[in-house]
Amino acid sequence: MRQFCLAAAAAALTLAASAALTARAAVLYSENFDVDPTANWVVNNGPSDAAANFHFDYSTAGIPSAPNSTGGTTRGLKLQANQANGVFSGVSVSPVGKSFSGNHRVMFDWWSNYNGPAPVGGSGSTQLSTFGIGTSGAVPQWPGGTQDSIWFAATGDGNSSSDWRAYSPTAPTRYGDGSGVYAAGTQAGSSNASDPYYASFGSVSPPAAQTALFAQQTGTSLVGSSAFEWHQVVIDRSGASVTWTVDGVRIATVPVADDTAATGNNIFFGHSDTNATSSTDANDVNLLFTLIDNVRVVPEPASGALWAISALALAAAKRRR
Repeated sequence: MRQFCLAAAAAALTLAASAALTARAAVLYSENFDVDPTANWVVNNGPSDAAANFHFDYSTAGIPSAPNSTGGTTRGLKLQANQANGVFSGVSVSPVGKSFSGNHRVMFDWWSNYNGPAPVGGSGSTQLSTFGIGTSGAVPQWPGGTQDSIWFAATGDGNSSSDWRAYSPTAPTRYGDGSGVYAAGTQAGSSNASDPYYASFGSVSPPAAQTALFAQQTGTSLVGSSAFEWHQVVIDRSGASVTWTVDGVRIATVPVADDTAATGNNIFFGHSDTNATSSTDANDVNLLFTLIDNVRVVPEPASGALWAISALALAAAKRRR
């Protein structure tokens, strides 16, 4: 009984400390796009056409409410690039005037959509969802541009030789498979959707509501790909590294020092083509895009502090035995 009471006391101390930390860890920034925030964002476009809709009703594309939305709302940020001009390009958007220095965590819901049928996709279906930290917020971040941030990207259809990617000024054309930044390993293909590490992703079909709107949206996505489902994304800057996690799966970790061209501390979300070819699909405007919803930036590392407090509480309990 005494051991039970001590354990309960330790747990109570940990919970109390957790509540105190949560109260102190005020949200630094949040955006759910439910009220049109267009005026509060800057759009940085590459050399081709692009589109950014900051108040898009994604239910019109047959997509359900994001997991962190309240009350089933379906407004979010929709991003598209190189739809018609046939020039390798991308677009990135950043909140106006924001700066997040030191350790912090960026969290958001992410959906990648592509024009079917799955798994191969229609014309020009292989494009990238992109997001990162440490940018000035004034330079378009995409694979062919000037990098001023640490950022990450994924194809929706899984039909690239590199479907899960990391970039920085040190690796402006992406970190290679042998770089050591990918949690999947350093073997050839460690950034490809076919690597077993990514098997928890993919193998999903477009939502039935989307198929009802667009008959071409049939089939099932490749195992290891990201499209047609909501993902909960975390980008952590903690100490000397920046880590990208999707649905609790660590994808890549990049040294902070690799942002050799850092000129700011803003965040960005984006979309990019993987080549110069624009889609010829009549429905590409309706089906080929990135969605972002429920963005939050909070201090980090709260989790490390909680682990420390928990350990101290348990140690105190042991000393009393």
